[in-house]
Amino acid sequence: MHRYFRQIAVFVCLTHILSYLAYGDVTGIRFGQNGDTTRVVLDMTVKVEPGIFLLANPNRVVIDLPANDWRASDNVNTPGIVDGYRHGLFNTGTYRIVLDLNGPATVKKSFYIPPRSGYSHRLVLDLQTSSESNFLRAVEDSKEKRRKLIAKAVKQSPSVATIPRTNGKRLIVIDPGHGGVDPGTLGVLGVNENVIVLKIAKMIKEVLEATGRYDVHLTRSTNVYIPHRQRYDIAKRMNADLFVSIHADAIANPKVRGGTIYTLSEKASDREAARLAAKENRSDIIAGLDLATANDDVSNILIDLAQRETMNLSAQFAETLLPEMRAQVKMLKRGHRYANLLVLKSPDVPSILLETGYLTNREDARLLNSRDGQRRIALALRRGLDKYFTEQAALGR
Repeated sequence: MHRYFRQIAVFVCLTHILSYLAYGDVTGIRFGQNGDTTRVVLDMTVKVEPGIFLLANPNRVVIDLPANDWRASDNVNTPGIVDGYRHGLFNTGTYRIVLDLNGPATVKKSFYIPPRSGYSHRLVLDLQTSSESNFLRAVEDSKEKRRKLIAKAVKQSPSVATIPRTNGKRLIVIDPGHGGVDPGTLGVLGVNENVIVLKIAKMIKEVLEATGRYDVHLTRSTNVYIPHRQRYDIAKRMNADLFVSIHADAIANPKVRGGTIYTLSEKASDREAARLAAKENRSDIIAGLDLATANDDVSNILIDLAQRETMNLSAQFAETLLPEMRAQVKMLKRGHRYANLLVLKSPDVPSILLETGYLTNREDARLLNSRDGQRRIALALRRGLDKYFTEQAALGR
């Protein structure tokens, strides 16, 4: 009997090992140029089946791999048609590499070179410069492949069921910005925004749930990318009372510091708000999403009465939260601003985007990287929520 159970244990262990080996780590990336052809070489621990497609506006090549980890150096020059590249976890089991192109190009061919001469498996892509019309034709030809990859990504994404509200607690959805293939701002201390805001979000969850008055759900709890529309859709499907997206900004002037609370408006309140909206709204492009195929379920949402009520409630919460934030951390003089931010376009969940500070400022970066600073932000949010919901309860909401 013991021998039988040992055999079962060995079988299960081997199954897990083989399952792991079905994914491949990327151990190296290289670029080369020969005439109008740019070669991209990925060193892989095992041979895996890539998903390769093209995207326009801006021009990109996307490579999806069933990869576990990236162990390659990022100190690599990109010659020829490749202007730069980004990579990160796109969803469960999918690692995405996005090649930014400085002009139109097509994938001339892709193939594997088997291990030899000290090299492991090598995935090779030859990109050839092309006319704009040929590039757009190639983009169109890859639509079916994109559709299958998107369907796979949706299937692999964790489902969020609508939750009946029976315990009397308020449900808050906290959204750590960026993630995975989109790391966000790189701070002066060498830590990316996606890492910092996830730590802040986890601290907020800890502080809020300790009160016994709130249930808190994070849109992501690991370093994975989630498209804007999926982020606010999570709040909608969970019947959330509030949605708070956590970010940390960057600016050319390293002396500028302080946080800002943003709420939705079709028109930006000022030039800085417009700049930030343009920056944050680019996240889906950075992650290699095809925005042309996205469901535009909010195209006319700003004229809807329900949306207007939601925007009013969002602004009320922002005004309630602002003095609590000022009591804990540095905030800009105009601490509440308005911008057309995609992540705030939930039709029926009051939403704010909290820029916790500037990672380009050393003092702000130190604060946001520290557990004390993260806790001060969480305490301010807790006090703001307490006051806001007390006001709403007095109005019968």
